[in-house]
Amino acid sequence: MKKLLSLVLLVVGIMLILQNCKHEIPIRIDNTTPVIITQSDTCSPDTVYFVNDVLPIIRSNCAQSGCHDEITHKEGVVLTNYDAIMQTGEVRAGKPSSSKLYEVLNKTGEEKMPPPPASLTAEQKNAIRLWILQGAKNNFCQNTCDTSNVTYSANIWPIMELTCKGCHSGAAPSGGVSITNYTTVKALVDNGKLDGTINHRSGYSAMPPGGSVTDCAKAQIKLWIDAGAPNN
Repeated sequence: MKKLLSLVLLVVGIMLILQNCKHEIPIRIDNTTPVIITQSDTCSPDTVYFVNDVLPIIRSNCAQSGCHDEITHKEGVVLTNYDAIMQTGEVRAGKPSSSKLYEVLNKTGEEKMPPPPASLTAEQKNAIRLWILQGAKNNFCQNTCDTSNVTYSANIWPIMELTCKGCHSGAAPSGGVSITNYTTVKALVDNGKLDGTINHRSGYSAMPPGGSVTDCAKAQIKLWIDAGAPNN
């Protein structure tokens, strides 16, 4: 009887562990040593995730050469990874209005960041606000990658807007490369730069700077390019 009870308790314990979808694992989020972040096996629509949602916005719009990358670190602010963003961005978990990172996004004139004419969208600002409000966690989630019906409007442009447009828009886009609409993206497909940069191929500048798009994004972009890069 005791052996049977022990076996039952063991099975129940294993089931509880398997049902717990959140765990701590080392994940590489830039080109440095992997750090421990909280991973969720499924993405909740009510949660803003640092690696998925916040870091691409900040890297694309703020952690640029001449601004807040590790080399320039304007005004001592480095916004390339979680620890630097929390420390030099003076993020106060649960308190967006007391966090310098969020405060500067809502300033006006020359104090506004990113500086005019560049600006984050209301949706991007709100994502950062919610992330801080939810505890400013170093979190990540991963849904099953949908490659069944990849389209420009539903899949490709959101990737471009999140990870590329911040650097490659405005009056002086980085590297002279503008990514603002289908025509500009298609031009990068035709000259091979889109594939070369996101896959860090020899002879191309690795993009986005200091990181990489997800494997899912790479797979979706490849399928779209192989289909002729349609404006669908």
